[in-house]
Amino acid sequence: MPAQSQPVAAPLTRAAIFLVVTLNPGVDNRATLRSFCGDLAALVRAVEFRYLEGDLSCVMGFGSDAWDRLFGPPRPAELHPFGEICAGARHAVSTPGDLLFHIRAQRMDLCFELATQLMARIGNAVSPVYEVHGFRYFDDRDLLGFVDGTENPRGAAATDAVLVGEEDAAFGGGSYVIVQKYLHDLDAWNALSTEAQERIIGRTKLSDIELDESAKPTSAHNALTTIVENGKEIKILRDNMPFGQPAHGEFGTYFIGYSRSPRTIEQMLENMFIGRPPGNYDRLLDFSRAVTGNLFFVPSATFLENVTEDQPLDAEASASPTAAPPSLSIPSLREGSLGIGSLKGDKRHE
Repeated sequence: MPAQSQPVAAPLTRAAIFLVVTLNPGVDNRATLRSFCGDLAALVRAVEFRYLEGDLSCVMGFGSDAWDRLFGPPRPAELHPFGEICAGARHAVSTPGDLLFHIRAQRMDLCFELATQLMARIGNAVSPVYEVHGFRYFDDRDLLGFVDGTENPRGAAATDAVLVGEEDAAFGGGSYVIVQKYLHDLDAWNALSTEAQERIIGRTKLSDIELDESAKPTSAHNALTTIVENGKEIKILRDNMPFGQPAHGEFGTYFIGYSRSPRTIEQMLENMFIGRPPGNYDRLLDFSRAVTGNLFFVPSATFLENVTEDQPLDAEASASPTAAPPSLSIPSLREGSLGIGSLKGDKRHE
């Protein structure tokens, strides 16, 4: 029977919380996380039942080092730490993060309650890195004023784009996710003409129509993030959310992209930051900077349900952290150069 996936391809919602934490050292903390894996679905159901129309869901992902500490071998074939990219003033940073919780619902109170209950269960075993509360902005626009996510695949195409298949059968039904927190210089962005903004994005601002190839620069955001292999475009699933604190001058986009292979999103980022060809980079990065960067593997729900509490006592000592891939960098291209008990009702961890 095929593994059941986590709700990676759940419908887009009006609210979300993105929670990234690190796993504290110690056998007890590993045991807490392993026990929680099988209880996550029941915790979601308990909160969801209070408002069934809210489309509450939660996806749990694991970083490379956390996978080794919690589960050991075998490991997903393409799981590795997020590799930073440096090109002149442009920098895709790699930041700490062992676990990602992507909580979605139509109402923020549902997201908030689930995050609260989740941290009540595992809070002593982890340390928070950051928490971002995202919202839908009018008609699915980002804070730059453009519609975000227009080209997301739908239905069976979305499933095919995000779920691992026979290429790594032991982890079929899983997915890879890359997340980045971007901050925008809105004053500088809004000083541009609408036409200049449209050439940077590659779409019209009001109607969200893609610019004709004759009018769209090769450095346009949607040109550089289009990946074609063997004549076929390789899709990913985005669920980006605006966030911010106006009183603090913080205006941003939380990028989150799911894919059956992380290489697709990594190629997009290389095109954006380094350029295709090098130097022909995404001009959006003149106004937006990445302040976080992580790569996680999202195992199937079936995998999580089957995790037991048993763990060899020497696992942490024997697990060696996975080496990060080499950072990508190029010389500057311009002068002067960016605790509750089990919720199941039966004891499954034996």
